[in-house]
Amino acid sequence: MPSFKPIKQFRISDEVTEQLKQSILAGYFKTGDKLPSERDLAEQFQVSRIVIREALRALANAGFLVIRQGVAGGTYVTDLTFENLSNAFIDLFLVGKISIPELVQMRTFVEPEVARLAALRIDRKRAKHLKEALEAEESPIRTLVEDLDRKTAVHYILAEVCGNHFFEALERSLMALTRQVIHVVEPEPPFTLHPAGMHRPIVKAVLERNPDMAAEAMKNHAVEFGENLINMEKVFRERKFYSGF
Repeated sequence: MPSFKPIKQFRISDEVTEQLKQSILAGYFKTGDKLPSERDLAEQFQVSRIVIREALRALANAGFLVIRQGVAGGTYVTDLTFENLSNAFIDLFLVGKISIPELVQMRTFVEPEVARLAALRIDRKRAKHLKEALEAEESPIRTLVEDLDRKTAVHYILAEVCGNHFFEALERSLMALTRQVIHVVEPEPPFTLHPAGMHRPIVKAVLERNPDMAAEAMKNHAVEFGENLINMEKVFRERKFYSGF
């Protein structure tokens, strides 16, 4: 158990939040561990339970904790994943801090390097997964969710293979944000935005371990799909404008 310090600063909930976060990062509390009760934490920090509650809520919002109700209720440490970063990007998009053209521009910068690194590091197991993901894209698709699941699979595999956790985090965030945008817009018809086969040149280059060709193929794909995405948004905004009359 870490030794918490009494809080004397004005923004005491922020200091409590920081100390608890550092205890999690230092390994005092591991994934799945249940934190002491609000009463116990309040006594250790020498603050009110309201302050503790604010700090726990802040850490839950940041993805460090999950607060459960009921008989087995309490506050538990979660497993930090790339999903937390993805959610942050989605929130920025929803409040208008990130635009679709900016999303497209970022993809054209990040994804070619992901493909290039993946071509250098691809192994037999991941190559098999890549082939299966590509084949699945060309199977009959019934729903938009199913279409998005299949069309993003190649990107997730390449991000994992590339070997750089920063690139993987960025790629997963870009995929999550792209999916969110498409879900909000609901393109009509739904399966023309990303036709089957767009990933074939990328996968071919990666499987041939040709980094330059993989990067070029991915850049072409990011630009082509990006244009589709931007046009989709224009149609959506026009549809909303005219439906207002």
